[in-house]
Amino acid sequence: MEIKKFIENYREAFGEYAELPIVFWYSDILENETVKVNGCFFKSMSKVREGNTISLNAETIGCGGGKFYTGFAPMNDYIPTFVSLKEKYKITPESVIEYIKEMGVERAPKSYIHFARIDKLDSFDNVEGLLFLATPDILSGLCAWAYYDSNASDTVTAPFASGCGTVITLTVNENRAGGHRTFLGFFDPSVRPYVESNLLSFTIPMSRFGEMYETMRQSCLYGTHAWGKIKARIEED
Repeated sequence: MEIKKFIENYREAFGEYAELPIVFWYSDILENETVKVNGCFFKSMSKVREGNTISLNAETIGCGGGKFYTGFAPMNDYIPTFVSLKEKYKITPESVIEYIKEMGVERAPKSYIHFARIDKLDSFDNVEGLLFLATPDILSGLCAWAYYDSNASDTVTAPFASGCGTVITLTVNENRAGGHRTFLGFFDPSVRPYVESNLLSFTIPMSRFGEMYETMRQSCLYGTHAWGKIKARIEED
């Protein structure tokens, strides 16, 4: 797989001005000194979208949930109570504990997690997944692409999770299991203030992206009347 070729294909499918996806990976090398992010670390995604690389770890992620879901810290005792009784996202703290146990959050294998726009990398080596910040029209194309070569009912899924849980935990777990699921996210009200009102997240683990990369140009994103109308609307926005 070639990053340059994917970007060419993506631009052709979604238009020259469609926002490029963000890639994320773990390593022991500090790619870029990053100041501590107080609260949700998705506040700093604006820097990535502008073309900067950020490197986060337990010291630079200010949110306890963010540290946990990226694997840099064990679950704090207050998280189940906070998610249930404070944020009111689950009916009881026990239901939060049950869900997190099923989710299977693994400890980070390296010292840092990095985020960069895809055009800032030379290869897909060590990448865990791709994060698209997508409008409804772009999201329809991404889902159509994912469905093209898969009849699995969970080809595109939207499990309950925080923003970091959806983008990082679920995607990383899927990648390391060699899975095929892709994930819709940013339904969490706590993360929504840090993205535009018309954007949701769509993540593709690398285990699935390798397959989708090969079938992309065979899908409806090229040379079909229906998608042509949507692409024209995307280019007008």
